[in-house]
Amino acid sequence: MKAKIYISLLMISFCSSLFAHQGIIKGTVIDSLSLNGLPYVSVMLEGDNKKQSVITNDFGIFSFSDLEIGKYKLSFFIFGYTSKTIFVELKDDEIKTIPITILLNRNILKLSEITVKDSKDLGQTINTVSKIDMLVRPINSAQDMLRLVPGLFLAQHQGGGKAEQIFLRGFDCDHGTDFAVFLDGMPVNMVSHAHGQGYADFHFVIPETIDKLSVSKGPYAAKYGDFATAGAGEFTTKNYLDRNMVKLEYGNYDTYRAVAMVNLLSKKQLNDSILSQSAYVAGEYNYTNSYFDNKQHYFRYNIFGKYTARYKEKTLINFSASTFNSSWDASGQVPTRAVTQGLISRYGSVDPTEGGTTNRTNINLAITSNINNHSIFKNRFFYSNYNFNLYSNFTFFLVDTVRGDQINQTEKGRNMYGYTGSYETNTYLGEKKLSTVIGLSSRTDMSEVMLRHSQHRTVLDTFVVGNLFQENAAAYIDETLQLTEKFTVNAAIRADYFLFSFKNLKTDSLSGIKQVFKPSPKLNITYNVTNNTQLFAHVGYGFHSNDARSVVQQQVKNQNNVPTALGYEIGATFKPFKNILINAALWGIDLQSELVYEGDVGVIAVTGATRRLGVDVSLRWQLYKSLFFDADINYAHSQQLNAPKNQSYLPLSPVLTSVAGLSVKSKKGFGGSLRYRYMSNRPANEDNSIQAMGYFLVDAVVNYTTSRFQFGLSAENILNTTWNQAQFETLSRLKNEKTAVDELNFTPGTPFFAKGSIAFYF
Repeated sequence: MKAKIYISLLMISFCSSLFAHQGIIKGTVIDSLSLNGLPYVSVMLEGDNKKQSVITNDFGIFSFSDLEIGKYKLSFFIFGYTSKTIFVELKDDEIKTIPITILLNRNILKLSEITVKDSKDLGQTINTVSKIDMLVRPINSAQDMLRLVPGLFLAQHQGGGKAEQIFLRGFDCDHGTDFAVFLDGMPVNMVSHAHGQGYADFHFVIPETIDKLSVSKGPYAAKYGDFATAGAGEFTTKNYLDRNMVKLEYGNYDTYRAVAMVNLLSKKQLNDSILSQSAYVAGEYNYTNSYFDNKQHYFRYNIFGKYTARYKEKTLINFSASTFNSSWDASGQVPTRAVTQGLISRYGSVDPTEGGTTNRTNINLAITSNINNHSIFKNRFFYSNYNFNLYSNFTFFLVDTVRGDQINQTEKGRNMYGYTGSYETNTYLGEKKLSTVIGLSSRTDMSEVMLRHSQHRTVLDTFVVGNLFQENAAAYIDETLQLTEKFTVNAAIRADYFLFSFKNLKTDSLSGIKQVFKPSPKLNITYNVTNNTQLFAHVGYGFHSNDARSVVQQQVKNQNNVPTALGYEIGATFKPFKNILINAALWGIDLQSELVYEGDVGVIAVTGATRRLGVDVSLRWQLYKSLFFDADINYAHSQQLNAPKNQSYLPLSPVLTSVAGLSVKSKKGFGGSLRYRYMSNRPANEDNSIQAMGYFLVDAVVNYTTSRFQFGLSAENILNTTWNQAQFETLSRLKNEKTAVDELNFTPGTPFFAKGSIAFYF
């Protein structure tokens, strides 16, 4: 009898325990302007002996489960919105789900409200820094969008229509070989491109349509694969427009720009509680003759449209389409001696017939499904059609002393098809919160690629012509385990499969097929000392693929077709004062081989194994309500590991770079920014006998905003500094020279340039 009573008491106690821990608080955070769910909001729950934090999902939904009876404090924070705190009580007769709806109002950023604790950022808090910059810095061009990546520098060396050269973390990434770029989840980089591996032309993007930027430095994020060695930047366009806009700009050198952005659906359709819909179209027109003696005649137009539909809290659909077309004349890179001898001016040209045309059309469909409010299933399908035709002359009369060395690089009808999918869910491993992401992706590229000899844009001979077929399929699993409130571990493994195929139409001996399998494990650890101090450590493998032509031809014995990158770093993000945010990291990247196909001459350049060690420091300081100061300082030491010490420099690898500025940001009235950009001298060849010259530039922007208008004036290089933008050690020969000369060839940087603008909102 006593045993039965004892067992009954145990069962009652056990059931009571279960009952007392089944309270759930869940809710949706909503943008008060659009009335749509707001993703990535930090939600902190505090109660007796309990403290938890979560991030809202793509639908703005959050939930806390296994809660005891009692009172709880909920705090909500996201950049650019006024934070909010509410109190919720779980009572005896309410041991069930308590739904909450929270409206957040947009506001000017307050650094005092930022906490650095954010496990979704892999502990780098680079995204925190970039979000601040997006809210504060004025943006004038697509290039300015890329410069929002802390420590990233750009150089243009073939007219405004060509993709910029990218520098980051000691890498001369060329046009994207070691930096991956995405727009709405669609890759921007082109594999096995006619001009260079990983070619990332961002000019098809209208900067006013960009809403968010997600940044990853190093090869530590499992969702990024090819080219994401130095890092990756993922841009997201707006789902809706706060208001319609027309903007006109005019500047020096016959520079014109016009932008229009118009909503296609009514506010009523956007705010529908069952089926929320929005659609808009944006168009951009650009023209400039630029500052060169040889007028650039640079023309570009962009058209972009996006439709968004949200069905209750179940399904989110994003569909976008865009097209752009561009043409230009270029002055190319000029030899130093041609300027010093007075043969041409600093802004002159040895071959004034350089230039090109390009166009790209994109279709992008994303479907996001909410499963039981705690799991997200994402599917994205994308397609691009791309054409490229470029005329360049780097060596002038080195090879052909009569007709010259001009080359023509062509991408004819590239088609890129792709899919990315992921399943995200939150569970518990014992009492520890476990976030799981399982991802799949596939990408196929098909194109006719040509390298030809030309004179004054007339083709003389064909060096290489062939059909490219390249496929990359990948899968990954990413696990984040919150061991304690302060300690989080993220571990992931990514596996990539590559199929390289190139059919040379001139000779079968240069054709072939290769397959490569590439695993890439990652480990990221964060420790939150306090809400305002976070330590992090990362280690991970990444890679960049080589050009398919070099892979199948195997021009170098035992070459690495997909060279491995090993990244490692430690660092901290902290707020020494409530209005100051600092991010600092000591990092290193070892690259197995820098073996890249040089499309300019159709051969392989071999560097071998390399190592880069460096330090990044970013500071953001809110001096006053609308006055901000920011500074980035980046140092890198780069070397070839297997070369003699006096031959171990990495050409064009940035050493010391820095940007800083003061910005005034307000909803109405005056605003603006005064900023500098600095890059130190750096080696231009392996023995450092030739150096690429550094520069210090100052830029300024001022604007005045009313409820309907914004008037602006921007100025680049306000000190009118003479500087070199792109620079290369080049062996070249001019028309009347008997012997070739090896020296620095350069593209001159922008002299003083001013541009005015007026925008009308309606």
